[in-house]
Amino acid sequence: MIKKEYSAGAVKFAFWFMEFRQMIGLLHDGNSFDEIKRMNEDDNIFAISTPARRKQMFTTVSARIKSLGESIYPVFMNCDLTNQKMICLAAAMAHDTLFFEFVYEVIRNKIKTGENQFSDADLRVFFNDKQRQNEKAASWTEATLVRLGRTYKSQLHDAGFTDKGQQVRTITSPLLDPTFTQWLKEHDFMPILAAFNGE
Repeated sequence: MIKKEYSAGAVKFAFWFMEFRQMIGLLHDGNSFDEIKRMNEDDNIFAISTPARRKQMFTTVSARIKSLGESIYPVFMNCDLTNQKMICLAAAMAHDTLFFEFVYEVIRNKIKTGENQFSDADLRVFFNDKQRQNEKAASWTEATLVRLGRTYKSQLHDAGFTDKGQQVRTITSPLLDPTFTQWLKEHDFMPILAAFNGE
């Protein structure tokens, strides 16, 4: 996996699973990213409300897909809905190093120890640690961290990885498709597999 600079840009992002699934389907059918970009701009094929939001969605979702590479297309197309959502989550993690580290360091550890729950306090501890370790993260305001935490919780819930508890969220370890598991192993994404399984 490629480690990228920490970013708080995720405060503006959604999980965008339906768009992710539609885009991979188009790519699998032979369309290019440039062709999909034109369809998004000219025909609003993803039915996004504003031009600015359409552009932001396309830029983010296409970058997430590129983080995994085209070999994921047939794997995705042959998986059930649960695993398709986990592939979408894996793409978000591969694209966003800070989000990956949260899932790997916090969620993975919760599964590993059998606790299977996390709270806003866990998010605060995680962000405080990152702010001590990283100059860029240290400059983020409390409001940014709250929004970032809300985004992380939303993405994990939308992926089906957690429930939507108010104070505490329960983690549900997914039953991963063997083909997806093997793909993660073969493409240098073992840390993501470990985060999903608590290994």
